[in-house]
Amino acid sequence: MKLYNSAMPAPNPRRVRIFAAEKGIDLPVEEVSLIKREHKSDEYRQKNSLGQTPVLELDDGTTISESVSICRYLEETHPEKPLFGRTALERAQIDMWLRRVEFALMGPIGNFWRHAHPFTAKVMKQFNDFGESNREATAAAFRWLDRELAGRDFIAGDAFSVADITALCTVDFAKFAGLEMPDEAGNLRAWHARVSARPSAAA
Repeated sequence: MKLYNSAMPAPNPRRVRIFAAEKGIDLPVEEVSLIKREHKSDEYRQKNSLGQTPVLELDDGTTISESVSICRYLEETHPEKPLFGRTALERAQIDMWLRRVEFALMGPIGNFWRHAHPFTAKVMKQFNDFGESNREATAAAFRWLDRELAGRDFIAGDAFSVADITALCTVDFAKFAGLEMPDEAGNLRAWHARVSARPSAAA
């Protein structure tokens, strides 16, 4: 197995790296430079026609794209310790929170990054007013997640899961893009400190 990876701050490859680290999987990586646009090369598009990272390449040459799909494969092939839940209820709740984080939080952050950040202005047509409108949408999503985290240590249930990994990568990417957690979001900040202290967060 080999992971086609892009370095920080890219959030999706980091999701897979943290997931693999939590599982204790030694996952060889090959770096794909986003700045050099290596992910858009004809050679790389043979592995992922959308020209995105990460990609997991299996020993027989089969490739899997999309970070959650890669994590699900790793979960199936390395079931301990489970990060998608053990029971039907746990799996459903973790999947629910995974989707919520992606839509409610990652969505506006991605829109801001694509349409208001100076870096992406170099590679795509921006609609700056739309991009800036996502600044408040992101703050509102942070406040929502802060309320949801009241009284619990993790995003979904009693254990660290792929939902926490996704939220951590999203919050850290937001900071890189210039979107900070609100000062008053004490629950969110406490959660962020807890999950950031895990050794896997350095992956």
